[in-house]
Amino acid sequence: MKSDRKLVLEDGTGFVGTGFASRKDTVCEVVFNTSLTGYQEIVSDPSYTDQGVVMSYPLIGNYGINSDDHESRLIAPAALIVRDICDAPSNFRSEKTLCDLLLEADIPGLAGVDTRRLVRSIRDTGTRRALLTDIDMPVSKAVEIIKNSPVRHDAVKRVSCAVRQYYPAAEARFHVVAIDCGMKTNIVRMLNAYGCSVTVVPYDTDAIRILSLSPDGLFISNGPGDPEDVPEVIETLRALRGKLPMFGICLGHQLIALAYGARTYKLKFGHRGGNHPVKDLLTGKIGMTSQNHSYAVKEDSLEGTGLKVSHINLLDNTVEGLYSTEDPVFSVQYHPESAPGPHDECGLFEKFTELMGKCARNGGSKDAKKN
Repeated sequence: MKSDRKLVLEDGTGFVGTGFASRKDTVCEVVFNTSLTGYQEIVSDPSYTDQGVVMSYPLIGNYGINSDDHESRLIAPAALIVRDICDAPSNFRSEKTLCDLLLEADIPGLAGVDTRRLVRSIRDTGTRRALLTDIDMPVSKAVEIIKNSPVRHDAVKRVSCAVRQYYPAAEARFHVVAIDCGMKTNIVRMLNAYGCSVTVVPYDTDAIRILSLSPDGLFISNGPGDPEDVPEVIETLRALRGKLPMFGICLGHQLIALAYGARTYKLKFGHRGGNHPVKDLLTGKIGMTSQNHSYAVKEDSLEGTGLKVSHINLLDNTVEGLYSTEDPVFSVQYHPESAPGPHDECGLFEKFTELMGKCARNGGSKDAKKN
């Protein structure tokens, strides 16, 4: 196929390919994902808002798209960059092609790219912004467009639900309020499967409103962007410290850390893929995990916060899990609920229900730490 589109990074580096889906120009932050499967879950994960996702696996789209596997109501990335795009999928569940899905959402794609070179560039130099545009765009003009395009800081606001939603469990034992910062559908499924009815609330719901819903526990979801861009959630968590069992995933993990007084920082190129080994420091167990984040908790900022490290990433020793020594609170940086997997860490949802049960038996969250 004839090359007609290109990706220009902010340093002027260019990658030529063939456009598919939408033909619009877009400025995005370019990141890479190492997963072999799960492209539908990736493009429907709100955590990828404003990002151009490079798939390192060479063939994408071969099993199509179906209506059951979406992780949200959104098609989130700003762009999708692949080596080979399959527009004739073979799968009895397929309802449409990946190209059709992206076109419906007005999201541009770029195929035929040397994704090995592009991934190495991101890994070696770091995440950068880029412009996906027509091949005849002068590089100098593309770089100028990138430079003059403001970086948005309202991603969570754009992807969070607008109104409260309720998802009952078939055999409910607990009621969980989930703060939606860009929450994936499978998180609700997992909570329901462990006997938790779930009330999902917008990201800016305050502590008083959450307590009025009489929850047994509070869940803080994944989501896009810099955790410091959502001070509303940080303040809510700070107000609820010690009043409810809390469980946070990904962005929720970072927000819990900030609420307790720790700090976060941006990684050179982030963690995205389904093959990240994580060690549980409390048990010695090593699990394979799915990850999708640009930011991490700064370990040396935990001193004096009451938070301790429970998990580390064995690839770079970054913080992957926290727990409180004072309150019934824990969090992980990775995605234990991830579809299509891996599923090594699904037991964390059971841990959350056990924590809620323990708090209920002891008459409240503050007493639970004593037993």
